[in-house]
Amino acid sequence: MNRKSYRALVLLLLTIVYGFNFIDRQIVGILAPFIQADLGLTNTQLGLLIGLAFAVLYTTVAIPIAWLADKYNRVNILSIALATWSGFTALTGLANNFLQIAIARMGVGIGEAGGSPPSHSIISDMYSKEERASALGVYSMGIPLGIMAAYFATAALLGSSNEDVDWRRIFIFLGLTGIALAVLVRLILREPVRGAMELYEKVEIVQPPFSESLRTLLKIPAWWAMCFGIAFGSFASYATSAFHTKFLIALDPTFNFQKLVIILGIINGIAYVGGTFFGAKLADKWAQRDIRAYGWLPAIAISLCLPIGIISYWVDSVEMNLFWSTLFLVFIGVYLGPSFAIAQTLAPIKMRAMSTALFFFILNMVALGGGPTFAGWLIDVFKENYNDLESMRYAMSVTFCIFIPSVISFLIVARVLPKDWDAADKRNLESTKS
Repeated sequence: MNRKSYRALVLLLLTIVYGFNFIDRQIVGILAPFIQADLGLTNTQLGLLIGLAFAVLYTTVAIPIAWLADKYNRVNILSIALATWSGFTALTGLANNFLQIAIARMGVGIGEAGGSPPSHSIISDMYSKEERASALGVYSMGIPLGIMAAYFATAALLGSSNEDVDWRRIFIFLGLTGIALAVLVRLILREPVRGAMELYEKVEIVQPPFSESLRTLLKIPAWWAMCFGIAFGSFASYATSAFHTKFLIALDPTFNFQKLVIILGIINGIAYVGGTFFGAKLADKWAQRDIRAYGWLPAIAISLCLPIGIISYWVDSVEMNLFWSTLFLVFIGVYLGPSFAIAQTLAPIKMRAMSTALFFFILNMVALGGGPTFAGWLIDVFKENYNDLESMRYAMSVTFCIFIPSVISFLIVARVLPKDWDAADKRNLESTKS
């Protein structure tokens, strides 16, 4: 197999692994009404289960794992992480109360912490900075593809009626499949040379002390602004994905659930994938003329998500919600490729896995930890005066306002990125020697 074909295979396999990452997350939101009814959970507990219980360990464990990934074999770390989170996904299906399922989801978080940092680092050592947003945009399609696969897997494993939903079997099946994929990853992938794309001759990368590289990363304004931009944007995205199927069932209890999850899978597969892919491609093309495009494009897309998201929760039918949700998914995927490219390109070569880990620490503590937890708490607050459907409408309308600071953050990225991008080029050049 030639280098180009192998590179494409690696990217495809890493994207599939990232997809499994989101299958394991999304499946809780899809099956939320049935898990909630079976285990007797409140909306606040459900939000904690999807959000904070998962995010706390996911984000904190990612930092030491990233440190290992910047020093040791990234393929080994990735395959062990995938097997770990898949095993805990299977154990989720055996839980009988809130404490047990919360512990299982914490275990999933520990495993998933070892997914993205080594994957981002591997991709950055196989694609140049001019191709990196597109490559990471393809990788980030693992998010919508994973979500789509979660819906399709749910539909395939459902019973014949809305009442015949064996959520436990679905978790066990997905967990065992992920363990098999971990074996495949270990057998196929080879560890790439670090910093290979920055080196046009045979040179040695000089690794600065960890503390020096970390201080360098934390002093980059565009990196910080990007982190908060994607974190605030994803806050609302995670919140709506956690309660979307619950909202649609409340909107029309007679709508066939199996048909509903198939439609949602198709929508995610087309709209979210399309938005993510073309957003990354457009960002790369636009950035060739003006590097500020990596901030402008996400700001434009997220500003459109605010009214679209609110409208989607105030329509009167499932069909109209699905229409507006399709538009929402197109625009919410646009910021992923540009953000991932900024995280990797602005980082010192020997800090790329750490850059991803710190980036995901901010992203997931704010977004994954906060979004579903905040929305679930708000739903319970509004339920004191409104029914379940109306409480979700008010709660999500308030939650979507978090898009405003996201837009502001990406506009700051556009303003400071040219200087930081040039500085990163000079820093990476100086870190090499013949």
